[in-house]
Amino acid sequence: MPRSVPHTLLISLLAYLAASLFHFTHNAEFLGNYPNMPAWISRVDVYGAWIAITAVGVVGYMLFRYEYRKIGLLVLAVYGTFGFDGLAHYSLAPTSAHTAIMNLAIWLQVATAGLFLITVAGLMAIGCKHDA
Repeated sequence: MPRSVPHTLLISLLAYLAASLFHFTHNAEFLGNYPNMPAWISRVDVYGAWIAITAVGVVGYMLFRYEYRKIGLLVLAVYGTFGFDGLAHYSLAPTSAHTAIMNLAIWLQVATAGLFLITVAGLMAIGCKHDA
């Protein structure tokens, strides 16, 4: 039986999901413009990675919603940490080598992932008792 999901979790999840989609879409569509990206990475690889990462979030959300609150939050925490992988772009080239929109896409994903993780940690701290 599904249970309600705290609004803060749902809002932060959707914000992170949207920012992640924006970053991965920009990355896939302008892959050749991202500095020093490995030549073996293709547009399809980028979209495939987004789908795989997002699947982790969907599984976490479903676990949380369908009575497995603690394990769901743990899986959602894993999903949230993936939001910081965009910072790896800066191991390939400095911030100044990226366009403004590239930096925006990366940092928007990082910021929303951080807020999402704070929300997940807060729910973990109160023991998953908040249902609305």
